Amino acid sequence: MTAAEDRSPVVAGLLLAAGGGRRLGGRPKALLTHRGRPLVEHAVGVLRGAGCEVVHVVLGAAADAVRERAELPGCVLVDNPEWAEGMGSSLRAGLASLAADARGVDGALVLLVDQPGIGVEAATRVRAAYRSRDSLAAASYDGQRGHPVLFGAGHWAGIEETAVGDRGARDYLAAHRGAITPVDCSDVAEPYDIDTEADLAHLE
Repeated sequence: MTAAEDRSPVVAGLLLAAGGGRRLGGRPKALLTHRGRPLVEHAVGVLRGAGCEVVHVVLGAAADAVRERAELPGCVLVDNPEWAEGMGSSLRAGLASLAADARGVDGALVLLVDQPGIGVEAATRVRAAYRSRDSLAAASYDGQRGHPVLFGAGHWAGIEETAVGDRGARDYLAAHRGAITPVDCSDVAEPYDIDTEADLAHLE
């Protein structure tokens, strides 16, 4: 039995929070206010609430301001200087950081900072789909795949190879469609994005 098998698996939270909010007049999404605090704090709270003791947060736009204004105790903050290239670069940076974590991470529960309608209930359901380092799972909303997604560590190298631009893991997931465990979250979450001025109405 290996050391990895001789302990409880570690499913870490991976929050992608590097976006610059181009369609929001250049306001970084991580710092939008939701329930009185920066949106990045809310998203970290969702991952913590789902049972992720290890949380890595990928920062990009206004990373220094996020560090200064957001309270993220215990989180590993990952700088992505290539954030403007799109979500793919942040996913690569985050998975590389998880792979280097000395605590030995077996799976990643990936959440996007700009989806505050996805809460603890949905994250908990998707995290519970972890079975092994070969696990792949994703939240489903009325039959459509969404976030959060769960990547067992056995998939990370393949995801990093294909995560380019704003496609994130989309190409990898499409190629491994049959291996994905869908987790219906339609009754507990709303997968809207905060992308435009009109979307700001979703924030509280």
